[in-house]
Amino acid sequence: MENTEFSEASESSRDKIMSDFKTLMHDAEDLMKATAGDLGEKAKEARDRLKVALNRAKDSCQGVEDKAAAGAKATDKVIREHPYQSLGVAFGVGLLIGVLVNRR
Repeated sequence: MENTEFSEASESSRDKIMSDFKTLMHDAEDLMKATAGDLGEKAKEARDRLKVALNRAKDSCQGVEDKAAAGAKATDKVIREHPYQSLGVAFGVGLLIGVLVNRR
């Protein structure tokens, strides 16, 4: 049950970050559209660089989403195929972290 809670929490954090990133990209695109007509040469160059950066960011964002989804599916598959081993590993890692934290 704890694993499900952790998975939901990390998925929620990932979704929040992706949502914020998409909002940032959308706002940057709106800024580019709003300033399209009345710019000097340097500003036009900056707009072009921003456009290239936004396109790369969109591609990267999509790649991160795809990798995250594939990783979540693979993890879910392994845990479903080996539930007791997964529980043992989670317990061992938790115990190790607890020992390390209490040493200080």
